[in-house]
Amino acid sequence: MASANLKQNIVTALCKHFSVDLNGYLRDVDSDLISLCTKILKSSANAVALLCNDAELTKWISFVESVTADSAKFLSDLNEELIKKSVLLGNGFKPSAADIIVFPAVHSVVVGLPNTNRLKLPHLMRWMDYIQNKVEFGNSFETILLEKVPFEPPVVKNVKKVEPEPTAKKTVQETKDAATAKAESKAVKPVEKKEVATGNQAAIEKKKSTEKETPGKDSEVSVSLLKIQIGLVRKASQHPSADSLLVEEIDVGEGKNRQVVSGLAKHISPEQLTNRYVVLITNVKPSKLRDVMSEGLVLCASNQDHSVVEPLIVPEGAKVGECVTFLGFEGKPEDVLNPKKKQLDKITPHLSTDSSGIATYKGVPFMTSAGPCKSSIPNGSVK
Repeated sequence: MASANLKQNIVTALCKHFSVDLNGYLRDVDSDLISLCTKILKSSANAVALLCNDAELTKWISFVESVTADSAKFLSDLNEELIKKSVLLGNGFKPSAADIIVFPAVHSVVVGLPNTNRLKLPHLMRWMDYIQNKVEFGNSFETILLEKVPFEPPVVKNVKKVEPEPTAKKTVQETKDAATAKAESKAVKPVEKKEVATGNQAAIEKKKSTEKETPGKDSEVSVSLLKIQIGLVRKASQHPSADSLLVEEIDVGEGKNRQVVSGLAKHISPEQLTNRYVVLITNVKPSKLRDVMSEGLVLCASNQDHSVVEPLIVPEGAKVGECVTFLGFEGKPEDVLNPKKKQLDKITPHLSTDSSGIATYKGVPFMTSAGPCKSSIPNGSVK
């Protein structure tokens, strides 16, 4: 089901593009998306042309719902669909109602993707660039910059065909030169073979050594080992015996709250933290911090000298208990991280915020059903 925030963006886009009065429709964001879109389109003077009752349009509205379930598959499927299309409906170049409805859903995911991931979706990015330049959305959506590769036509050279000359008898000098070259080649070959064989053996040994090390190293540092969830702080208080620590009761959709101890007392008050959504790792091994049990780790961003620290900001519309995902790093998290393997220590150096404040792992955003997690601290560390 689409989030309230996404529905609001879709309503705004439809009303603006089809010149429908926005007042009244924003209050209906609790309605199902198909009913909401149909109501807006029918109120347009051009309702017939907008394919209000078209089954294909209904299919695309339902497709938008899938972005909350698996954003990576949503983008991949749409990229495949757009291989032979300029717009989603209409067999032409004029944006349809389907394009206007799908665009906000795609935008909410793509806006947080690094350029390396965008390059893997060429047809989708081409469509996004066309829609955002063809449709007037005002300031409703941040412009997605597309890295366009200039087309350079191949240079064809006029090659003059050279006819082979008739075979002629070799001169005496040519025969002598050939004999000399053959003798020199025989003298050099044994040394060259030995050197090449030695070099190849060294390269083979080095390759074997690298292949043995790489798989283990990559699997240990994968963020997919972590279970990162959205939680709501139901209660926060000062730690009874540590001035720098806070104790939080956090709801992660398990039926009971988790008790988590965080070193945030110098940066945020218990009152400011109460009823705030947070991002936390829930599969760390429970342990006591100054005699108080802690069952999780609240992820925070900090500046370079750690003078400013704040919990990551959860996008509006994200659900309590949902897992944060990372495009390209799919996998089942560990039930409980093993402290002896130092898995968390190997992963956290790769957690950071980018220049826009979006939280990332190796440049890939912390993604929820409502968009990426962020921070007011750009280019900061996350732990």
